[in-house]
Amino acid sequence: MDIERDAGFHDPRLAALYDVLDPDRSDLDAYLAIVAERSARSVLDLGCGTGTLALLLAARGLDVVGVDPAAASLEVARGKPGAAAVRWLCGDASTLPPLAVDLVTMTGNAAQAIISPAAWSATLAGVRAALRPGGTFVVETREPARQGWREWTRDRSSTSTEVAGVGLVVSWHELTEVAPPLVSFRSTCVLPDGVELVSDSTLRFRDRAGVTADLEAHGYVVDEVRGAPDRPGRELVFLARRP
Repeated sequence: MDIERDAGFHDPRLAALYDVLDPDRSDLDAYLAIVAERSARSVLDLGCGTGTLALLLAARGLDVVGVDPAAASLEVARGKPGAAAVRWLCGDASTLPPLAVDLVTMTGNAAQAIISPAAWSATLAGVRAALRPGGTFVVETREPARQGWREWTRDRSSTSTEVAGVGLVVSWHELTEVAPPLVSFRSTCVLPDGVELVSDSTLRFRDRAGVTADLEAHGYVVDEVRGAPDRPGRELVFLARRP
């Protein structure tokens, strides 16, 4: 996946800071609720990052596979309590072993970080192959009409966080290019010794009609499109079923 270019996930120094710099994962409550609603017993978390959702699901007794192309992020995930209950795989939807799971999740920026049409098509095909018949694909993307990137400025995003064993870390995001449907930004972390860790990211903003058409073209039935409870009007959450 295109996300492999993003040092924020592949640099071990940045991967180790990911959770502490973004500690509020209440956004995942909606996914836990959907898993329960769909009575899923096996889940593939695609683009699992440092494993927060995968571990929450495993703690509920589910059979969980966590997949991510960034080895550094997976190394953080594997070091967390309960990690032995999850099957961790380094790769993407095109490299999955044979699976037949009840539900696949793609949360946060995972879907939008896949920027090329070919990689997106391969992802949708790989996810469908990993689902059992009747299984559900739950995928999140930002609503492009809201132009949420206008808020990605240093003034609005700058934070100072005391990190155990490291010290005070100052971090921020700032736009580098807006060329819809692609939006690029740079994330900077300044360590106590003055070292700057920088990662450049690009996201593709897909609208509701486009995602629906892509899913249907790959053999899914779109059952529902919801808003994210924690970001009303800003996120689209698609629930698509493999017939």
